[in-house]
Amino acid sequence: MTPPESILIVGASAAGLSTAEALRRHGYQGRLTMLGAELHAPYDRPPLSKQILAGDWEPARAQLRERAQLDALGADLVLGEPAVALDAATRSVTTASGRVLRAGAVVIATGLTPRRLPGQDGLAGVHGLRGLDDALALRAHLTAAKRLVVVGEGVLGAEIAATARAMGLDVTLAGMGHALLGDQVGDVVGAMLGRLHTARGVRLRLGVAVEGLVGDGGRVTGVRLVTGELLPADAVVVAIGSRPATGWLAGSGLTMDDGVECDARCRAAEGVYAVGDVARWEHEGLGRRLRLENRTNATEQAQVVAANLLGADRAYTPVPYFWTDQYDVKLQAHGLPSPAAEVSVAEGDPEGNRFTAVYREAGQVTGVLGWNMAKQARLLRQEHLAGQAVASA
Repeated sequence: MTPPESILIVGASAAGLSTAEALRRHGYQGRLTMLGAELHAPYDRPPLSKQILAGDWEPARAQLRERAQLDALGADLVLGEPAVALDAATRSVTTASGRVLRAGAVVIATGLTPRRLPGQDGLAGVHGLRGLDDALALRAHLTAAKRLVVVGEGVLGAEIAATARAMGLDVTLAGMGHALLGDQVGDVVGAMLGRLHTARGVRLRLGVAVEGLVGDGGRVTGVRLVTGELLPADAVVVAIGSRPATGWLAGSGLTMDDGVECDARCRAAEGVYAVGDVARWEHEGLGRRLRLENRTNATEQAQVVAANLLGADRAYTPVPYFWTDQYDVKLQAHGLPSPAAEVSVAEGDPEGNRFTAVYREAGQVTGVLGWNMAKQARLLRQEHLAGQAVASA
C-alpha cells in the first residue's frame, strides 16, 4: 500500500497529536494537517480537573509540546476552526468558516461533547469541564465561591469534588449511581472511594436523580433532587458524562453508534480512520465492540492508526486501562473491572490505604486494580491479562 500524499487529522488534542507524531516517527513525508476547534495548541486534559483547577499548574504546563516541537512536525496546524461536515467519499472536510480541506486520508479525533442538564445554559454559575477554558473559568469561580455542588458520580465528578474540597470549599456530590465510579470499578471499590470522600468532608447524595437546577436573577442557587431535597450552591459543576463528538458527521456516509463505527484496524471507511474517545472499534481479543475514554487509549490507538495509514495491517487489541488521582489515592485499573464481577484483595490491605484487587467473572479474571500500588497492579496485569484475550464483561 502506498501512503497517501496528504493526511488531514480532525482534532488537535492528545489523540490527534499522537497520530501526527507517530506518522512522522515512522517516516511519513507527505503533507500533514491538524485541524482543531479550539484556539489552544494541543494540551493534556487529565490535569484540568486536578492541577489546573487547583491552581498548582499554570495553563502552559498542560501543553503537550513546546512551539518548537510542533514546528518540527512540519504539519499545518489550523486552530479555531471547528469541522462542521465530512464527505467520506471525497475525504473533504468543511469548517465553520466555510473552508474546505481535502486529503488522501482523514483521521477523526474530535473527542467528546459533555452532556448537559436541562436549563443549564440559562444560569450563570453552572459549569461543565471538558476544555482548558472550562477549567480556568471554573477555577476563577471557585476562588470566590463557598458552596459547590457536583452533579455526577463518575471519574470527573469525583476528581472535581476532591480538588474543590482541597481548595476549602463546602462540597456536595450528587449522582444517580449508588457508589462513586460504580460503573468503572464496581460497588466494592466505589464504596471505599465514597468513604474516602466522606472522611474528607464531602457530602454524598448518591442513588438519587437531579430534578433540576434552581436559580435567582439568572444565577444558580442550588440543585433540587427528585426527593425534594435542595442542595444550596454558589457554583454547580455538571459532570454527568459525555457523548462522542459526531454531530458534524451527519450525512458523511459513515456509520455512527456511540461513536464512529470502525473495524479492527480503526478504519471507518476507505481512507478514513478514527482515534481516541470518538472511535468505537472491533476489539478482536475481546470479541466485542469497544470505545474507551482515557488518555492512554488516545496515545496507544494513535500508534496503530498511524501504522495502518502507512501500509501496515494491525488490529488494535489493547488491555483497557484508566487511572484517577483523588486526595492521596492513586488508583489504576487494567482490563474490564465490571460492576458484576467478584472482587478479591490480592495484596496489601484496604485499611492501610494500599492494596491490589482482582475482578473475576465465571472464574475468569476480567480486570485488576491498584489502590496506591501501581507497580503491583502492573505485575497483576502481566500475570492475568497480558498475552491473552481479556474476558468479555
